Amino acid sequence: MAKSDKVPDDQTLLARIAQTLDRMAPPAIGNELPTDDAFVWEPAQGGLIAVAHVAHVDLTLLKGIESQRDTLLANTERFAKGLPANNALLWGARGMGKSSLVKAVHEEVNRARKGEDRLVLIEIHREDIDSLPALLRILRTSKRHILLFCDDLSFDKDDTSYKSLKAALEGGIEGRPANTIFYATSNRRHLMPRDLVDNERGTAINPGEAVEEKVSLSDRFGLWLGFHHCGQDEYLAMIEAYAAFHHLKIAPEELRKRALTWSMGRGGRSGRVAWQFIQDLAGELGQQLD
Repeated sequence: MAKSDKVPDDQTLLARIAQTLDRMAPPAIGNELPTDDAFVWEPAQGGLIAVAHVAHVDLTLLKGIESQRDTLLANTERFAKGLPANNALLWGARGMGKSSLVKAVHEEVNRARKGEDRLVLIEIHREDIDSLPALLRILRTSKRHILLFCDDLSFDKDDTSYKSLKAALEGGIEGRPANTIFYATSNRRHLMPRDLVDNERGTAINPGEAVEEKVSLSDRFGLWLGFHHCGQDEYLAMIEAYAAFHHLKIAPEELRKRALTWSMGRGGRSGRVAWQFIQDLAGELGQQLD
């Protein structure tokens, strides 16, 4: 074997792999928040990763959840102004716009704001919740107001990372920084499986204490917003709003007929089903969605 063909040892190989991963990773941000409006918390990559464009829908397009929309928007606007506001848990039916609402509210609040007055959105993944205290220490010194967001948050029986979230929301000697607020979405009202709650209550010596520690996590959210499956009228209102916003060229009666056929094929109606129909329809019509 030639010298140039020599197989590298394990240390050399690992060093090369690490260098390659460093080149592939997007640039991380340390303890300073620049003028960007959105970030993803990536502790494995060293910090906050700036997001150039947040995938959001216009707030006016979220139909069937007007009450939840108005409540969350008012809470977020108060927070952005430096007034007292609550952490929020958006829970309930899948596909009814929970995460879309958070991103749309963030965009709406920033519509008339400039520079450091703009609200920052930071997404933290469910699997990184145990690193939340470290993130809060970074954000504590920032002059900007920051909305922390975790999508599809839930905890299983043997998962202990919920303790980090409990401490970050209210507990701990440091407490939650005044310049941060936490919004989470979940299909579970108490962030843990219902069968687990019932099982522990049924087998524990003291049923009340058996699940109190885990169930009490949801109590850390001062604002609870429930999302439920929509009816036909609400579903059609979503379809019509999307079609009008994107200027889809189709007769109203034909639009409604095809939308209902689509929902029957999907076995249900929701905001997600409505958007998927609109995407399919726009493609068939040969039109772009703005």
